[in-house]
Amino acid sequence: MLNQILEDLKNEVKFGYLKKKHAFRYPSLASIEDNTPVQRTVVLRDTTKDFDLIMYTDERSDKISQFQNNPSCSLLFYNHKKLLQVKIEGKMNMITSGKEYEDYWSRVQGKSQKDFITKNPPGTPVDNPDEVEYNEDEHHFCLLKLVPEHMEFLQLKRPNHIRARFDKSNNWEGQFLNP
Repeated sequence: MLNQILEDLKNEVKFGYLKKKHAFRYPSLASIEDNTPVQRTVVLRDTTKDFDLIMYTDERSDKISQFQNNPSCSLLFYNHKKLLQVKIEGKMNMITSGKEYEDYWSRVQGKSQKDFITKNPPGTPVDNPDEVEYNEDEHHFCLLKLVPEHMEFLQLKRPNHIRARFDKSNNWEGQFLNP
């Protein structure tokens, strides 16, 4: 049963980027800044064959320095229709060059590229959202790759909720937890 739960967990996460309206498309990503958790919603873009999770960001965003100081992070997914929560904890790798980087940058289409060519870094005050300046000669794309170390599955249902944890250090062998 635990092996099936692990496969279900992975499949649900994969549906997050394969199906545009899937509830797992927009997880919450947590980082640490000055010993305080910081969260934001991100877009899940892909998973690798090793189940590393791929997201994009501007290399000047606050999360980059947070991950440089402490690469520990967590992604939290929730599907309200299925009453299913998945938490994935691990280390964040930031990739700003190389073949993998170029492959993912080439997938960013047209208007979405605007997110990575702003003249000023994310979070810079502006007087009006219509006055954001762009520099089309330079982009600030950064590939984020979360390498999982722990994954947790929580299915709320009757007669019993199901909660299980899977650890990389234990070859992803699962353990049921008290919900």
